[in-house]
Formats: sequence, C-alpha cells, structure tokens
Amino acid sequence: MVGELVNLIMVLVGVAFVTLLERKILGYIQIRKGPNKVGFLGIIQPFSDAVRLFVKNVLFLLSGELGLYLLRPVIGLFLFFCLWIVFPIMIGGFDFMFGLLFFFCVRRCGVYVLFLYGWSSGSSYSILGSVRGVAQMVSYEISLVFIVLRRVFLSHSYDFEGIRYWQVDYWYVFVLFPLMLIWIVSCLAETNRSPFDFSEGESELVSGFNVEYGGVGFAFIFMAEYGVIILISYIRVVLFLGGLLVRLVLGRFIVVVWIWVRGALPRFRYDKLIIIAWCVYLPVSMNYLIIIYGLVVF
Repeated sequence: MVGELVNLIMVLVGVAFVTLLERKILGYIQIRKGPNKVGFLGIIQPFSDAVRLFVKNVLFLLSGELGLYLLRPVIGLFLFFCLWIVFPIMIGGFDFMFGLLFFFCVRRCGVYVLFLYGWSSGSSYSILGSVRGVAQMVSYEISLVFIVLRRVFLSHSYDFEGIRYWQVDYWYVFVLFPLMLIWIVSCLAETNRSPFDFSEGESELVSGFNVEYGGVGFAFIFMAEYGVIILISYIRVVLFLGGLLVRLVLGRFIVVVWIWVRGALPRFRYDKLIIIAWCVYLPVSMNYLIIIYGLVVF
C-alpha cells in the first residue's frame, strides 16, 4: 500500500512538471520564453499555480445540480488514481491478469463523468462541450479496442507485464506500425487534446465543459487530464515498444510529442473527426484484426 501511495505522489508531482514543460515548449514554438519569473527558470511556477487554485473561493451555482457539480471533479480524480494503480511500475502498481480490461473499463467510466461535468453545471456551453467530448470518445474507443485485441492475440494475455514479456525478442511496432499511428491519433481524440480539443473549444465554447469550474474543482480536472495523458503515453510504449528501460525513456518522449502536436497543428473540423473515426480508422482496425488472427491461427 505504501508503494501505491508513493506512486500516486510521484505521478502528481510529474503532472506539475509536465504542465511546466508544456508551457516552456509552447513558448519556444511561439518564439517566447514561457514562464520564467517564479523560481529559477520558472521551476516553481506549477506549485505557485496550484496554491493559487486551492486558495480560491469555491463557486456555488444558482442553477444546475449543485451536489453533482461539486462531486464530479472528485470522481474524475478518483478514476485517474484507479487507472494509475493498475499500471505496474518499479514502485507500486498492481499487476494482475486482466489489467488491460480493467484499464478500458475504468477509462470508459470517464465518458459518464465528462457528460455530467456539463449537465451538472447547468450551462449551455458546458453541455455542448460535454456532448462533443462524449461523441468523440465513443467514436474512437471502438477502434482503440480493436487495436488492443491485436496485442491480446499476439501475447495471449490481458496483462501489461505479459504483453511486455512477449516483446523481449521483437517489438510489436514492426508488425503493427499502421495501428500505432491510428492509436496515436485516437488517443489524442480520447484525451480531448489538440487538434481534437472540441470539448474545450475556446473560440466557440468559451472553455467547454469546465467553463463553470474554478479553484479546487478546476485543479482536480486539470490533474486528472494531464495524469491520463502521461499514463496513455506509457501504455503506448508497453503495447508497442515493450521493455522497462524503453518504457521510461520513450514514455517521456511521447509526452513531449503530445505537447508538440498542440503547438504545431490547428484544430480539426468536428465533422471530419467523426468521419475519420467511423469511415477510416474503424474499417482499417477491423481488417487488421482479421489479418493478425489469420496469422496467429496459421
């Protein structure tokens, strides 16, 4: 239990520094320095922002469901903790037989939490942002499940460590490279990140599903969002590039790629996002599933 607690504390500290890394990289992409005032090179900036958010007054809405409005960020952060606990690392983490299934089941619960963010706020902007987010998460989760089934066929296991073990001699990326590219784009849509951040479209939705949240509630949403980004980056390494050392190094590199995409690509059109999900990624992933299953049987 101590190992899991240390794991979660390290993840939260990592979230703080990932936010600093993102602001620094975006600053250099936009030819500016980024945060550089608080502490040496702005290192204390994330902790300063956290203190500022936690000491702000909590908003109490006159409309909407007040109980659910206050409870949703806590549930979102709890689901994030559940996701990280099942991921085995050197310190903490439960490694069990159906860890991959557990991950997807818990992740799917995030769809309900995302919708309740908007519905409980009682704001039209929040509801529209939640509906957008739910639609794109449901659209892309199907192709993600089909992609993961390839690993199950090749590894004969739903266990993260079992999948890593089967990649000792060769990595799945050499066999499933097209699926890795689909996984990258699908995970960007799953986490509502640029260029698929339609649930937080500032130009048309002010701030999307979290427009009514501030202070502690916004901090919880923020930590859960960035924590899931870090986790999915490491899971991608486990599924395609197994190995402990590779997991640590490439996981950090993929987080940087996540940030670079935000600074380099404009926001996609929503209808094109849905068309790609149902008319391109889903047929490709299903056909690849048939091919891999045939190879395994052969």
